[in-house]
Amino acid sequence: MTDLIILAMLLPGPKHGYQLKHEAGIILGQEVLHNNLVYPLLRRFMNNKWVTRKTVPGERGQTRQQYTLTALGRKELLTQLSCFTEQEARSADGFRLRVGLFQKLPSEARGRILDSRTAFLRSRSEKLTAVKTHFPLDHYAKEVTSLFLSETQAELDWIERMRKFERSRKDDSHD
Repeated sequence: MTDLIILAMLLPGPKHGYQLKHEAGIILGQEVLHNNLVYPLLRRFMNNKWVTRKTVPGERGQTRQQYTLTALGRKELLTQLSCFTEQEARSADGFRLRVGLFQKLPSEARGRILDSRTAFLRSRSEKLTAVKTHFPLDHYAKEVTSLFLSETQAELDWIERMRKFERSRKDDSHD
């Protein structure tokens, strides 16, 4: 997922590697991403012609590397974001990343992503309900199971709000 985040961070325009490390770190809940994670990804992106690099002057006379998303890189990012398998639907972070970039994705892809995540959440809800019903849980286990169930339902409710928003956008575009 880090690769998708870094590519997505280049959508608005060129950025320095240092800036990518810090911004991606914040998104991923860290202070900064390690060089050994970011720069190999950037090299791979350049090898795939998804990103270009150029040397630009820094603020204190040094030179810095600036990375830019290519048209091929943008196409690859949107392809990867649109692809949302059953396995990927299990990842809350992968789902949220895609929803955060819904504006860039076609309506059909957004619908498939919402459908896949909904199917996963409904399945999880059924399994948690079965655990709660059929297993002798102590107080703490019941609390955890109830928390998971309420979080699952809250996300299902949120997805329904996203669907309503999608429908209202379609209605507005037909006016």
